Amino acid sequence: MEYSTLLFDVQEGVAQMTLNRPEALNSINLDMARDLMYAVLRCDEDPTIRAVVIHGAGSQFCVGGDLKTFAAQKENLPYYLKEVTTYLHAAVSRLIRMDPPVVGAVHGHAVGAGMGLAMACDVVIAAQSARFNMAYTRVGLTPDGSSTYFLPRIVGLRRALELTLTNRMLSAQEAFEWGIVTKVVTDEELLAQAQAFAKQLSSGAPKALGAAKRLLHGGWTETLETQMEHESQTIAAMAHTSDTHEGITAFLEKRSPKYRGE
Repeated sequence: MEYSTLLFDVQEGVAQMTLNRPEALNSINLDMARDLMYAVLRCDEDPTIRAVVIHGAGSQFCVGGDLKTFAAQKENLPYYLKEVTTYLHAAVSRLIRMDPPVVGAVHGHAVGAGMGLAMACDVVIAAQSARFNMAYTRVGLTPDGSSTYFLPRIVGLRRALELTLTNRMLSAQEAFEWGIVTKVVTDEELLAQAQAFAKQLSSGAPKALGAAKRLLHGGWTETLETQMEHESQTIAAMAHTSDTHEGITAFLEKRSPKYRGE
């Protein structure tokens, strides 16, 4: 399908999703929220897509909600925000639960929902220029886009409260030290490094990668015994796939596996 606010391309099993409103610093309006949802659904349903890179066009990753559009809504703003977050949250929810692993390539600012989108990625490669900021309370709003789910889980409640209540800006290095970022690279290396990481992940067993993601995210709210039962059921389910048998055989034969997603 056509997207008005995204660029979408698939090369050798890796989808690159580029937020493409550089004139608005890739801020999120209703069109972008809707485009994100449909693009993520495509990644979830297209068996040829084995990994995803999310990047931002221009000088910024994403500065959060489009405040100019918000202001233009006037008394309709509550309705508009519910509409935007309906699409945005559907995108994030599917992003977390789909099989293809997601690599965020962050440069410039990841602010508000842009920070939330980055945290929802499985791996985050940040350029040295990257800056992270919750920003919501500065304009009298509260967090959305999964921020209140991921931030305290990644950095702890005290640090999450500090970042949310004070809107302190985090450098790429601080974000790395706090666990928000997986790796920091030079700005020039950012996209190449993210694509290389995604290419590496795309060679894995798709069903196993997706199931592992879902187990890790689900474990936050389960008891030990319930989570171990989920583990038992899932590893047994993987044994029904041809990829598991290929992986075991390849390991014993000391060769690289050839996974087909079956």
